Amino acid sequence: MADTLLDDVGDLLREAADQVVLPLFRKLDDADVSEKAPGEVVTVADQRAEELLSAGLRRLRPGSMVVGEEGVADDPALLRHLGDGGDVWLVDPVDGTANFAAGRRPFALMVALLTDGRPNAGWILDPLADTLAVGSADDGTLLNGRPVDTTASLPPLGELRGAAMTKFLPSEIRDRVRAGGQRLGELLPGQHCAGREYLDILTGEQQFVLFWRTLPWDHAPGTLLVRAAGGVARRFDGADYHPSDDGRGLLVAANEQIWDEVRDALLSP
Repeated sequence: MADTLLDDVGDLLREAADQVVLPLFRKLDDADVSEKAPGEVVTVADQRAEELLSAGLRRLRPGSMVVGEEGVADDPALLRHLGDGGDVWLVDPVDGTANFAAGRRPFALMVALLTDGRPNAGWILDPLADTLAVGSADDGTLLNGRPVDTTASLPPLGELRGAAMTKFLPSEIRDRVRAGGQRLGELLPGQHCAGREYLDILTGEQQFVLFWRTLPWDHAPGTLLVRAAGGVARRFDGADYHPSDDGRGLLVAANEQIWDEVRDALLSP
């Protein structure tokens, strides 16, 4: 993939953050926040950022399709385009909206590019931390311009650090995960921002993260970036994650050995 596209989309994310998202952080009125589904909020920042990003991405790849989180909320049929030929953009304009709406960090802006149904490139920007990860399936991952290789990090099982989103897990899996967490160095509750979880694997802050719900805009960018850096993203049964599938459960790890060890610790009967 041409470096210019990686740079151009990164610049577009920064533009959306600087022009739309950050000016509204901790400045939202009650009228700026609404509930799009039970327990799920959306803000004017999400909507305006998605509009800006969608227009910019279409300019970068004329004829491409954009599947954005807020667009799908209005028209769920848009998800059918994930298997289309050609270029399809997945957009999460503000990942961690609940944090953003409450005036908390972290939150992130995320984009993934699928080409002929194959995840091809990904971008995650944490604008408050000024951390930008970009990468492609063929050329690897850059974190603030520097190559990332997660395979070099190999702590022993008792020193592994990672997060598990247990809120939505079925009760029997949740109990297993909580009990198995005692075999690890530290099992964190999660930051309510998938983008930050993926960035923390790339930075080495943590070595794994476990999710139950796997909406495509939450995970297509991060799984691509972690894989391109040497990591692993699979369903609990070992099947590779793809954004067009509708499965539940996802374990992401910095490398193959860590994935195996964490799966055995948290998910084995």
